Order: sequence, then C-alpha cells, then structure tokens
Amino acid sequence: MIRGIYIALFFLFLGTNSALAQEELRIDNLKVQDTVKKNSINPLAPSKAAFYSAILPGLGQAYNKKYWKIPIVYAAIGTGVYAYTWNNQKYNEFRNAYKNRLAGLPDDFQFLDDERLIQGQKFYQKNRDLSAIVTVVLYILNIVDANVDAHLMQFNVNNDLSMRPNMLQDDIYNRQNLAISFTYNF
Repeated sequence: MIRGIYIALFFLFLGTNSALAQEELRIDNLKVQDTVKKNSINPLAPSKAAFYSAILPGLGQAYNKKYWKIPIVYAAIGTGVYAYTWNNQKYNEFRNAYKNRLAGLPDDFQFLDDERLIQGQKFYQKNRDLSAIVTVVLYILNIVDANVDAHLMQFNVNNDLSMRPNMLQDDIYNRQNLAISFTYNF
C-alpha cells in the first residue's frame, strides 16, 4: 500500500515537473530562435564545402576554416599519386625489357629470365592499380571530411546540456551504484 503511494507521488512529481518544463521550453524556444537568427546557420554550407573540396582538394577545409587539415590532404593525395607514378614507371621498364627481349634486342634486365620479367611486370601493375584506388579513396575522403566538418560546425555544443556518470552510495546495502545524470541548464 505504501509502495503504491510512493509510485503515485513519483508520477505526480514527474508530471508537474514536465508541465513546468513545457512552459519554460516555450520561453527558451524564443531564445533559441533568436540565437539561430544571430548565428545564421547556413544549411547549404556542407554542400558548398563538399563542392569546393571536389573542385580542389583542401579548398573545402579552407572554407570550413580548418587550415591545419590542408597539408594532411595534400600529403595523402600526393603520396598516392607518387606511388602510382613510381609503380607505373617500373611497370613500363619491365614491359619494355620483355618486349625488347622478344624482339631480340638487348635490355636492362639481362640478369633476369623471361618468367621473372613477367612476374615483375604483374607485380608493378598490381601495385600501380592499387595506388590508383587508394588515391581515389583519399580524394573521396577529403570531400567527405569537408562535408561532415561543415555539418558539425552547425551543431550546437554548449555547457547547457551535459551528461555525467555518477557513483551513488546505496545506504541499504552499503555498496556503490553507477548512475548517469542528464543536466539541462537554461
């Protein structure tokens, strides 16, 4: 019987707090709208950042004012392009040596037999193709990074909303209980 009274009081208390919170929310809603007008959130900013990064890698990061990411973007894409050109050059050397050997002309790889020339050709061709794929993936990752960063810049992160884990002492059993508290300040 007493347990039922506690449950009823709990729901009564919960209902009155939510009713007060709804009234205060209307007041805060006006404040939020004023803040949005002052900050002027641009819903097209993420698409602009992605478009700029698609045109020129790193330009979307500059649009988002994350200048420290630009050298990382160019280092990643530059490494992919360097690996592609180096593997392509080696592939062409092995291919030309094999063609010259079939034509009866001297080549630079006299110390290798025909099978090793074919294996070298396949090895560098595989690495060249893999380097091209990695370079394209890094280019797409550059575009996605600019888009996501522009989205997150518009996300409201302030001290009014917080979540903290708490350890509560249980007086009956004398042990620690883990709890999570959500705090909204306005």
